[in-house]
Amino acid sequence: MRLPWELLVLQSFMLCLADDNILHGPVFIQEPSSVIFALDSEEKKVKLNCEVKGNPKPTIRWKLNGTIVDIGMDYRYSVVEGSLLINNPNKTQDAGTYQCIATNSFGTIVSREAKLQFAYLENFKTRTRSTVSVRQGQGMVLLCGPPPHSGELIYAWIFNEYPTFVHQDNRRFVSQETGNLYIAKVEKSDVGNYTCVVTNTVTNSRVRGPPTPLILRNDGVMGEYEPKIEVQFPEMVPSAKGTTVRLECFALGNPVPAISWRRTDGKQIPKKARRHKSSSILEIPNFQQEDAGMYECVAENVRGKNVARGQLTFY
Repeated sequence: MRLPWELLVLQSFMLCLADDNILHGPVFIQEPSSVIFALDSEEKKVKLNCEVKGNPKPTIRWKLNGTIVDIGMDYRYSVVEGSLLINNPNKTQDAGTYQCIATNSFGTIVSREAKLQFAYLENFKTRTRSTVSVRQGQGMVLLCGPPPHSGELIYAWIFNEYPTFVHQDNRRFVSQETGNLYIAKVEKSDVGNYTCVVTNTVTNSRVRGPPTPLILRNDGVMGEYEPKIEVQFPEMVPSAKGTTVRLECFALGNPVPAISWRRTDGKQIPKKARRHKSSSILEIPNFQQEDAGMYECVAENVRGKNVARGQLTFY
């Protein structure tokens, strides 16, 4: 005599068999997802997943940028149980938008688009950089000018010799948007060589730029002046639900400006928001609809203040 749970399992199994015998069109079990492939990866293959059921069994084809991939013409491509395998992927030939297409006698279905991108980081091209000469008390910007790349980057600056990095505070700031180094008010201790260091977070590769010498001019000290905002966020910042939104704001000035944040739509800055690098970065985790609105960065010193603002929109 069978136990009740054994009967349930048997019934489920019989239903599955019956379902497999029913004629029907293709149905996706798994659609492809976007992939970022590190060019210097030891794994020399990429897999774009696609799993389909149907009766009769569907045939699977793939499109790259709207054109059918001819599996027979390129030995690097193969389809294994619906998924597309690419051996020795090539940035020029293989980067693009892929779709999985499943067809049987009942019809054809097309998957969502999946992008194949290649992460890489080349070396800096220039070998030397001109000396930067500024007055003591003046504000200054050093451009990083990152080399050709794909994939998210992290920027830092070496001061004189590795491993001494520029310490970020209310006077010094490294933008993670551009890689540029900003010094609100130059002091004698800032004289030296500055080298931009770029790290690719996908490939973990790191390259250094050429050093930029910084010297002080001998024609006097810069007097006090009002803040000049050099780093600001766009006027419109589309932000997806659940993402972490980062806004940058930094100003040159003498005395060194203080940075503060506020909303101009009558609401408070979200309590979950965090401020980094002496308030130069406002970070809003788990972005929600109530976090959307007009945000304002205020740079202020005894000589005056300057304001930058932008709209965070929710989608």
